[in-house]
Amino acid sequence: MTEFGKDLVVTPTPIPGLLVAELPVHGDSRGWFKENWQREKMRAAGLPDFGPVQNNVSFNDAVGTTRGIHAEPWDKWVSVATGRIFGAWVDLREGDTFGAVFTAELDPSRAIFVPRGVGNSYQTLEPDTAYTYLVNDHWSPDAEYSFLNLGDETAAIAWPIPLDEVEISAKDLAHPRLAEVRPIPPRKTLVLGASGQLGAALRRALGDRPHLEYANRSDLDLTDPHLASARRWRDYETVINAAAFTAVDLAETPAGREAAWTANAAGVANLARLATEHGITLVHVSSDYVFDGTKDGAYGEDDPVAPLSVYGQSKAAGDIAATTVPRHYVLRTSWVIGEGRNFVRTMASLAQRGVAPRVVGDQVGRLTFTEDLAGAIVHLLASGAPHGVYNVTSSGSPRSWADIACAVYRLSGHDPAAVTPVTTEEYFVGQDGPIAPRPRNSMLDLAKITATGWTPRDVDAALQEYLAAGHGLS
Repeated sequence: MTEFGKDLVVTPTPIPGLLVAELPVHGDSRGWFKENWQREKMRAAGLPDFGPVQNNVSFNDAVGTTRGIHAEPWDKWVSVATGRIFGAWVDLREGDTFGAVFTAELDPSRAIFVPRGVGNSYQTLEPDTAYTYLVNDHWSPDAEYSFLNLGDETAAIAWPIPLDEVEISAKDLAHPRLAEVRPIPPRKTLVLGASGQLGAALRRALGDRPHLEYANRSDLDLTDPHLASARRWRDYETVINAAAFTAVDLAETPAGREAAWTANAAGVANLARLATEHGITLVHVSSDYVFDGTKDGAYGEDDPVAPLSVYGQSKAAGDIAATTVPRHYVLRTSWVIGEGRNFVRTMASLAQRGVAPRVVGDQVGRLTFTEDLAGAIVHLLASGAPHGVYNVTSSGSPRSWADIACAVYRLSGHDPAAVTPVTTEEYFVGQDGPIAPRPRNSMLDLAKITATGWTPRDVDAALQEYLAAGHGLS
């Protein structure tokens, strides 16, 4: 019999992500009423905001009707409209809990959230039972399913009514035993900009497991009008956008302006729409160039943007688009150093060749090594840190480009006095083509990211490690 007057309470189970919910049901002599799914209240109680797109009802007229065990590639919110069921759920996902079983009775006052890849099954305990479920994806012939036999000896489900006494479909009877089940892999992670400095660091940090994909613009064009059908996007948990147009001075030309806005703004807006529609977590890498560099002190995540250059304007527009995604991490960073061409490698090469360079001394900030930036991304995703904007750089005191050049000369065994600091204006005298304005202050406050438990490396120690590793320098 349905219990009236419960408080809305969500309780975890031994299967990760499988959550039981006690539902308030209001009844009298006329019948009863309940809110089967109320997004605001249920999110507050601890249920995920899973974005249902379809509501299904399975009506069963006889006691003992038994269905399952089916694991589909989508999340389900399961409840009972009328009657009562014994439910059994088996984890069929890859991982340590593969094969774990949870059972419970459901009536109109108790429901359950079933995450993607957990097998769902039930047996009716009353006649005229209506079993309902909200799902967050439409059926697709390309979706990957997994099934388990209702009578699997390893799962050993204690069905209230023996299976040889109940109605079961021929298809359900033919499902495999647990030893033959192909576990459902995690939802996919897609890294864009895979051939760039950060893309290479992300590949080292994440690896090459089957659910990880790496792509460049030639593989996936974010401005393609057919982008929505380029992938089965519901199969993706996370997209990390490490791609960008970063030719700061070229962006000041007509062709460069178009390229910068296309890659850094329009492409991100398209990606944001997809991520919102399909419940994807979007990780987007931004820049100190969204600020004008006039602040006295380090920039926080909530400081208003005021970009000076076309590149900075296009990145600021991309940030705005990315933050519209319910599950987003926007990482603002500065002075990125990784594999390939970069300032540190250039200075090390000049030092080896005995060149005495003129280096800008009136722009200050911190280096960010791609190894650390990739580590911060992995940390935010793994820790479940609150979504939002985060600053990520190395830690330590502010340095000018000239200070860093001196450190490179010293750490590589050369005389730092060979480096001559100059103003930004002096450095660009005589240079051909348009020159983008640079922020003079690129310092980013790191309190928010460190509060999540991630500790950035000291910039001097990181620079020393980078140079000691060689990175292609003879």
